[in-house]
Amino acid sequence: MFLTKKIEQGIVRATVLHQGQTRKGSDVPYIIHPFAVAFLLAHYTDDEDVIIAGLLHDVLEDVATYTAEDMRREFGERVLAIVTEVTEDFTLAEREDHTLRKDSWRMRKEKYLANLADDSHEALLVAAADKIHNLRSLLDQYRLLGDTLPEPFNATSENLLWFYGEATRIIAERLKHPLADELVKTFAETKKIIAL
Repeated sequence: MFLTKKIEQGIVRATVLHQGQTRKGSDVPYIIHPFAVAFLLAHYTDDEDVIIAGLLHDVLEDVATYTAEDMRREFGERVLAIVTEVTEDFTLAEREDHTLRKDSWRMRKEKYLANLADDSHEALLVAAADKIHNLRSLLDQYRLLGDTLPEPFNATSENLLWFYGEATRIIAERLKHPLADELVKTFAETKKIIAL
């Protein structure tokens, strides 16, 4: 997919909204993640709205000042619908203060998985690309830190493997697509290394 004006607008908006945020357990700017998700999606689809949803998929979770109405106004109903499908349900307090998320981790992940079972094809594409990049990043950090997870993670290795295993299973069952195949492969590698 070529860079369109609307995709460039999504790149700019995601960059501004995630400014100052970093990936868990590192100093890597957070924007690397939405860019990687959108890049994976652009490799497999020419659907502009799906790629933009990949760029913005964490905004409603992580940016308390940006609302669903803001997204609808800037990017349209379809982008908002896709992003909403892959967005975890945080309280406003949890959106403003990420340290409050640890206690609700399991409940939120169970709700996310239940929703994933009913998500649209477009949302499953975004979810698959998101999980692929998260797992690759997790593996990189795990190796870098000497086979351990960084402190800021809200879950144990066992819980992370449970969540990503269930997400991979649901996506692979519902999405017959090269991204689903890549997710299955990436999860298998992650499980093999982290479960040692």
